[in-house]
Amino acid sequence: MRVKICGITNSEDAQNAVEAGADALGFVFAKSPRRVAKEQARDIIENLPPLVSFVGVFVDEQVNIIKEICEFCHIHTVQLHGDERPSYLNDLMEYKIIKAFRIKEEDLKPLANYKPHAFLLDSYVKGALGGTGVPFNWEIAKQAHKYGTIILSGGLMPENVKEAIRVVKPFAVDVSSGVESSPGKKDKSLMKRFIANAKY
Repeated sequence: MRVKICGITNSEDAQNAVEAGADALGFVFAKSPRRVAKEQARDIIENLPPLVSFVGVFVDEQVNIIKEICEFCHIHTVQLHGDERPSYLNDLMEYKIIKAFRIKEEDLKPLANYKPHAFLLDSYVKGALGGTGVPFNWEIAKQAHKYGTIILSGGLMPENVKEAIRVVKPFAVDVSSGVESSPGKKDKSLMKRFIANAKY
């Protein structure tokens, strides 16, 4: 099982995540308590060991700005967490693309219009774009496999990630608030427990 720790804001958390076994780290470049400047992200990335993937998280951002940030930070995977149209993905073909969907009902048909490298399924909470710590019905996530590769997010934490993986059987799991001591600050022991439970 692959694990992405999202909302990384500092080098200490990044190093601790990698040491705990994280496969990917997410950097949020959109309005969020976990937002980082491109200079911060690059400094963190440059001091990390090889074989770790880096993901830039964007919300309805201009394509040229996404490309500028990714080139500056040496990021090769883009996570789109807004209302981006299917055609929008065509302008980012040089990147691996994760398209996030916030699940609020059982209708997964909109996924059929997109062809990303993976879908990230997150919880729908009115007024929030992610990092809410609220889980959704995992039975819905099971149905999403027919549309492509699934990354499960939304309300995951050390206590429930094993069960989530058992039910959904995703390609990867993604966590942010579930391993934090406060918004934007990761808890080393929670990350270790989460990753150990996900990779059991």
